[in-house]
Amino acid sequence: MADVKILKKKTRKKQDPVDLVMHVITYIVYTFFAFVCVYPFYYIFINTISSNDLSARGKVTFWPREIHFTNYINVSHIPSLLDAFKISLARTILGTLLTVFASAFLGYMFTRKTMWKRKLWYRLVVATMYFNAGIIPFFITMKNIGLYNTFWVYILPTVVSPFYIVLCKTFVESVPKELTDAAELDGAGTIRTFISVIIPVIKPILATVAIFSAVAQWNSFQDTLLLVSDPKLSTLQFTLYQYINQASSLKALVNSTGNAASLAASLAHAATATSIRMTVTIVVVAPILLVYPIFQRYFVKGIMIGAVKG
Repeated sequence: MADVKILKKKTRKKQDPVDLVMHVITYIVYTFFAFVCVYPFYYIFINTISSNDLSARGKVTFWPREIHFTNYINVSHIPSLLDAFKISLARTILGTLLTVFASAFLGYMFTRKTMWKRKLWYRLVVATMYFNAGIIPFFITMKNIGLYNTFWVYILPTVVSPFYIVLCKTFVESVPKELTDAAELDGAGTIRTFISVIIPVIKPILATVAIFSAVAQWNSFQDTLLLVSDPKLSTLQFTLYQYINQASSLKALVNSTGNAASLAASLAHAATATSIRMTVTIVVVAPILLVYPIFQRYFVKGIMIGAVKG
């Protein structure tokens, strides 16, 4: 053990001053960019738990002042917010699962030489990344096939995504062919090989696609704006869009909620248009932030596929 320590001391090189300066500059630059990314969320959050009057006057910048959580209690009384949360959660979970499965399966099938006209179908799928008919033809198509004003209008149009298919296909191509050959020699068919061999191997890219798809599903509100008129099918993001545009009238609504026991607290922390906007923003953004820690260990490996060859 002593010999190992001596060897380490001998092999350890003294850090060059230029390298040290570069490391310091790198840390400073990345710390600055991290601050730029994190501060907007932090700013919104501290304004939701600070005095609404001070927040409305722009007096809360770095530290919360006169901390309270009345805004979150008031926002929970907003009509249809819970229903919108359920719709967003349902479309995110179901849409992500179907998109991940379809992307992985099609990506796998496009690597199999036995697939009929696979190059033609692959090129047709990829072409949709660059060409589309526009919003009006899309609206007419959704209406003609019966998806207008239904929950499935959130799910089915996004199941087949060319970008995700390309990612999965690239990852599958990096899987040793001997694995699938061995499965086929044992009598496994296409579906069996895909489920038992391919899926366990391509988990990193599946996690990457899951993150992209979940974030896209959760943050989408334009499809609700264009294709849904039933208030019961409104998503959380669309509700946020409406509340931000109607924050002044919503302020009067949340201020009128509550019972006599909480009247004093309501008066002390009466909601403002600013507090409503920021509180609803936090309520909408917070759940999707939980997705990243779950899939983080797979994300980097998955997204870097194809960057290094050989």
